[in-house]
Order: sequence, then structure tokens, then C-alpha cells
Amino acid sequence: MKSVCSFIVKLVHRSHGSAAARPLGAEMCKELKTKVLRLLPQNPNWAAFHREDRTERAEILNCSVKALKEGHVIAVPTDTIYGLACLAQNSEAIRKIYDIKGRNGLKPLAISVGEIPDVYKCCKVNVKKELLGDLLPGPVTLVFERSEELNKDLNPFTSLIGVRIPDHPFMRRLCQMCKEPLALTSANISSHTSTVEVHEFQELWSKLAVVVDGGPIGDQSRLGSTVVDLSVLGKYRIIRPGCALSSTVDVLERKYGLSEDRGEE
Repeated sequence: MKSVCSFIVKLVHRSHGSAAARPLGAEMCKELKTKVLRLLPQNPNWAAFHREDRTERAEILNCSVKALKEGHVIAVPTDTIYGLACLAQNSEAIRKIYDIKGRNGLKPLAISVGEIPDVYKCCKVNVKKELLGDLLPGPVTLVFERSEELNKDLNPFTSLIGVRIPDHPFMRRLCQMCKEPLALTSANISSHTSTVEVHEFQELWSKLAVVVDGGPIGDQSRLGSTVVDLSVLGKYRIIRPGCALSSTVDVLERKYGLSEDRGEE
């Protein structure tokens, strides 16, 4: 892919030397041939950004969407840890993610979407819409029966799919612009520690088309999202405690009366 060094320099000039758009070095860009793009610090109120800042974010979004549509894997910030993403409907891109991470082919990938209505397109939802609204967007992955529309090469060994809406404005907008689900997994070598800064997975950069540097992730726990299986009516099962276990269980039990599925006792 074309080097992005000139693009990063352009961002620096337009930001008048701001540290938020600091270049990562021309030599590094040429060596990796990977686009490393620095986001301004996350702010839930995008409307408050200066027009130039919004333009820069739009350019980074457009660059990321282009790479995804071309079948590449990119690194992105989320509300929990850094992730690797590709188009969930692109079978070759799915294979690339597994190769990049050295991931066991029988370990599933989750998907990320931009809005709650998108969950219904990918999953057979059997809980109230209000429950989805209480947990999403947020640091939670909900597992349902998958819809027939999903790529059959994505987790072909299971009828279930985990879906996320990260509480991160860049990720939500990226999903919206792609207009299709993204496969999403942690940005690390499989079984290694999750990452909260881009330099922590620098050994993977050369295999990625774009690395979106959103700065340090606010949640430093590295636990990732709480993964909960809601595929059984009236029940929930915690697959991974993650960083939001207590608040998630409280919503499921107290507000919606779901009981924990502990399996056969």
C-alpha cells in the first residue's frame, strides 16, 4: 500500500504542531508500508471539535474504510482494548486475521456493528430491545444465534455469534460507514496480553494496512468486554467476565429477570 508519511505530515501541519497529531517518523512508515494514523483524543461530543479536527477524523475514517473494503485488516481503538478488524463478510480477510494473530481456527471472532438495528440483521435476537439499549453501546459482547445472512466462513463451527457496539465514537462511525459488520478481535498475538496502546502490538504493524492510534485506552484493566450468551430464552451465561461483569449481571437479573444458566447440575 502507498506510504502515508506525507499524509501524517499533512495532519501535523494542519494541526499547527499539535502533539495529538505527532508523526511517527518517515523511516518507520517506509519500512512498514503501513498507514499509522493518529486520532485526536477521544471526545464523546464530536460536534465540539474544531472543523479542522473533524476533517482529520473524516480522512482517517475514509482511509480505514478504503482499506477494509479492499480486504485488508486494520488496527482500531475500542472502549476496552485495541482490536484487529476486517469485513465480516470477506472470507479471505477473516483468514488473514487468524494468520496475523496465530489464532486457533476453532476460536470464534465477534462482530462489531454501529447501531442497535444492525444487531437484528446479524442475529436472531430473543430479548427485549430495551435490554439491548441498556447494554449497548458499551463494553459488552452479546451472544445470540446467528442469522443466515452472515458469512458462512465466519465461525463455521458454531451457530452462535457475539456482537458488539463499542462505546467509542470512531469505531461506531467506522461501522456505520462500512454499512456491514466488522469482524473484531484483540490486537495481539494469540494468548498474549491484550493491548491498550499501539506500540504494544508493534510486531503486528507490518501485517496491517492501517493502524489507527487513538492514544492510551482509558480502561487499563486489559480485561476486554464482558461476553454473555443470551441465546437461551430467559437465561444468560457468562462466557468471559471481562470488565463490566457486575453492571451487566445487574441489568440482566434485576431489570429483566433473567436467570443464570449454570448448565446441568
